[in-house]
Amino acid sequence: MTISAVDWAFDKASAEPFVEQLVRHATQAVGDGRWKPGERLPSIRQLAERLKVSRFTVADAYERLAAAGLVVSRQGSGVYVARSTQTRRLALEVDASASAMAQEVMLLRRVMDTERFSLKPGSGCLPADWLGDGDIRSALRELARQPAPLTEYGSAQGHPALRRQLGLRLERLDIPADPAQILMASSASHGLDLVMRTLVRPGERVLVDDPGFYNFQALVRLHGAVPVALPRDAEGPDLIALKQALEQHRPVLYLTNSVLSNPLGASVSRSRAYRVLSLLAERRCWLLEDDIYADFDTQQSLRYASLAGFDRLVYLGSLSKTLSADLRAGFLVSNPALIAELTDIKLISGMPTSPSIETIMYRLLTGGRYRRHVEQLRRRLEEVREPTLARFEALGFNAVHRPAGGYFSWLRLPDGLSASGLSQRAAEEGILLAPGRYFSHQPDADQYMRINIAHCQDEKMWRGLELTLGSLLVSG
Repeated sequence: MTISAVDWAFDKASAEPFVEQLVRHATQAVGDGRWKPGERLPSIRQLAERLKVSRFTVADAYERLAAAGLVVSRQGSGVYVARSTQTRRLALEVDASASAMAQEVMLLRRVMDTERFSLKPGSGCLPADWLGDGDIRSALRELARQPAPLTEYGSAQGHPALRRQLGLRLERLDIPADPAQILMASSASHGLDLVMRTLVRPGERVLVDDPGFYNFQALVRLHGAVPVALPRDAEGPDLIALKQALEQHRPVLYLTNSVLSNPLGASVSRSRAYRVLSLLAERRCWLLEDDIYADFDTQQSLRYASLAGFDRLVYLGSLSKTLSADLRAGFLVSNPALIAELTDIKLISGMPTSPSIETIMYRLLTGGRYRRHVEQLRRRLEEVREPTLARFEALGFNAVHRPAGGYFSWLRLPDGLSASGLSQRAAEEGILLAPGRYFSHQPDADQYMRINIAHCQDEKMWRGLELTLGSLLVSG
């Protein structure tokens, strides 16, 4: 059976483009079952003459419908409604619980679940409206106008001009590094994965801060290694625990946030840093210094790399936290021999990183607006930090450490409350929280949670949190 050419809703007075009207109408007709699987659509010529539009318009609409899987084209016969459109419902995502790593990435999945969680004080990124995308859109337009092709591989180590610019930024942190010592990665997580592939073998031990970034532990386990929790306070890792762990477990690598750590929001002190480096050197243990929050640092904090160089140290940076969670870019810095090996593993496992994204990042960093953008973020965070922590304290929470920058704070819950229970109840109100069990394996971890102060500026979040707290206190 052929669908009649008169059975098309079409309004030439509408501002909606003709082709989009045709696609929308056909999609609705197939979706509600008015057009049955196997029915033949009018020919391009017939429909174009009936609607008095260009044949190119109709052909474009049919191409879009075919790309969406709603119609199929049979050479010499015509275009037909696809038989699969009504026979089964397409699953867009798998059941996450089926994964062996489900618990490791549950918080990450929830952060990305925009339908379930509209309020995200447990998020690890700044809100989209804090970052803005005007500069990114401008850089994209500039990229489209450049004469260089957008269809070629990039440099093995990444965009040379971007690496030179990152080298200048490192100099300001007292970290001397040639561009040849810098390797671009598609994200900080990608860079960390490359380091794990290179330095760690299954069964070996890796030190991770406790409390610390949950993805460190997930990546260690992913590579078949064993994470060893290293207690950390506001000044850095516990030195007695570090000495004992080095002697007992003989770890090959220590993963740490040196500045504005996740979740404490603290930076390692100078005296603690010197002792840490000395203990690691004695046992020839590598150090990966994760400094992805560098641009939020207002205190000119020291870095391990500025004290020790790159003999057995890898510095990890990122541009995602201040620019975009979408256009991601990370980078590794180390000694030339290790960078050469990391580059080979990068090429074997994933080929070069995107030259287009790295060109955009270079334009953003050198366009003059990036410095003002970062200063604005710092000022905004400074303005909301104390008022936000004061509101939590009024509800009975306690900030373990008063961060001097960044957007994280590690809070102790009111006595008698469970962070996991609070998180589960808050989810019913569309609020994403980050319970302490994701960041710590200490016995009292469930009495803590990480909050992102930038995501705590919506009164709906406070009303929902107060309602949740009230219901838990009543039921308890």
